[in-house]
Amino acid sequence: MKLLKSSLLGSAAAFAAVGAAHAADLPVKKAAPIEYVRVCSAFGAGFFYIPGTDTCLRISGRARFEGGYMTSNSRQAGSNAGDTSGYQGRLRINLDARTQTAYGTLRAFVRLDAGARTGYSGIGTSGTQVRIGQAFAGTGVDSAGRDIQQVNVDKAFIQFAGLTAGRASSFFDFYAHDFEITGNTLGSDNASTNLFAYTATFGNGLSATLSVEDPVFRRTPIFAPYSVNNSPVAPVVVAYNRGAPILVNSIDTVQRERLPDFVGALRLDQAWGSAQISAATHELNVGNIQTAVPAGANVNVAHTNSVQGWAVQGGLKVNTPFVAPGDALYLQGAYGEGAQLYTGYSAFSGSYAQNPSTIQGQKFSQFFSDATINPVTGQLQTSQSFTAVASYLHYWSPEWRSAFFGSYGEQSFGRGARFAQGAAYAAAGSSLISGPNAVGVPGTRFYQLSQALRDTYQFVAGASLIWSPVKDLDIGVEGFYTQIGLKSGRVIDADKNPGAYNAVASINNGTFVPRTATQDSVSQIRFRVQRDF
Repeated sequence: MKLLKSSLLGSAAAFAAVGAAHAADLPVKKAAPIEYVRVCSAFGAGFFYIPGTDTCLRISGRARFEGGYMTSNSRQAGSNAGDTSGYQGRLRINLDARTQTAYGTLRAFVRLDAGARTGYSGIGTSGTQVRIGQAFAGTGVDSAGRDIQQVNVDKAFIQFAGLTAGRASSFFDFYAHDFEITGNTLGSDNASTNLFAYTATFGNGLSATLSVEDPVFRRTPIFAPYSVNNSPVAPVVVAYNRGAPILVNSIDTVQRERLPDFVGALRLDQAWGSAQISAATHELNVGNIQTAVPAGANVNVAHTNSVQGWAVQGGLKVNTPFVAPGDALYLQGAYGEGAQLYTGYSAFSGSYAQNPSTIQGQKFSQFFSDATINPVTGQLQTSQSFTAVASYLHYWSPEWRSAFFGSYGEQSFGRGARFAQGAAYAAAGSSLISGPNAVGVPGTRFYQLSQALRDTYQFVAGASLIWSPVKDLDIGVEGFYTQIGLKSGRVIDADKNPGAYNAVASINNGTFVPRTATQDSVSQIRFRVQRDF
């Protein structure tokens, strides 16, 4: 028995040894090496190599909550008036990809913004964002005009060997509301436009840029007192009856996609701060005659020629660490002819219409048109605007900071433009002498009190307090005051007399005396919690 057991055990050991020997002769398949994400230190903190490439990528973003309050003295029926508060939640995702090449750094940057905004006041819905397709408005009974979902490709550009191509901030801009929560001061701030630019650097922080930019995001509507088939048109005199002008035609004022804007900037960046001088050209164009010329009329039709609007801007940023580390002062001024969005006169209310309201329940609307059409010559007359802004950022401590800011601006229409429009109204008859876009007939009381094409000014002042208890977290509040006013004369108070502009006959014959105003103002406050990562 012992002999049998020993034999079996010996046999098993022999088989095991033989099997091990054969296994040792077989090829061994090694596991594929794991390629861990490697830190890329060539472009600063946060970059890593995309596995399998020599491209470095940084992913960052932002989450934000805001709530706001704006005083309101109006709850007119059939409008959005009456809200005093609004709220929004927003997100941002950034992708920054860079590769070192023989020609320098090749960079692609993408930024996606999205958010949900409610409330006509406080945070407010943005007519400009709806106009250019960045926001989608709610349609419910209680949400129409008060609820907007926003999606915006804020940035999508390539940089290589001095070239910048894609969607980026305009090279015309300088201050661009850097120290503000709301961005309510006057001044150009076009953070998202399509462009193709070249920047040359000369050393010691000096650079020059020539940029070809999309004109659509800088357009304000050409003044048009009425519409035909939902197309805004401006009346012109094109026929004469025994020497007397007859208004028989209208020009389609919708601008066409023609020439791009040309922007040039000279910039200096040094340890003490920055300085920039920039200039831009902006084409204004309109369509042809909207309606047919009557048969037998003595016609003198002059095609409306396009004109080049233009703007210039100067800006200065001075770092003031001798007051407190991180402190800085911005000063900026701009002037434009037919280029109001380059001076940023309508920065707060936007230019989604030729006369949007800056204030809820506003007593009168400002007109932001870049030009009017002379009804006698049929040619464009540009408007003029200028803005000036100052903003100071102060750190009370590393965790607490405040911004103090203010701005002033004016917009004026071409000399004689309002009188010419009024004369055209007289020739046109009753269809063009009433309504909020009506200038009225010169010499009448309505002409004296109408709001259309009135030269205006705007003043803004405010301050903020922001607490950053930990890195990349801001909790802050901002309050500011906005005043708009007429440079001369008075206008009908549309809030106190909402139907006055349609009661033109009663105003002209003295049976109705409307309430009037010279200025209007509003105070606002906004609260923000923001986390950047």
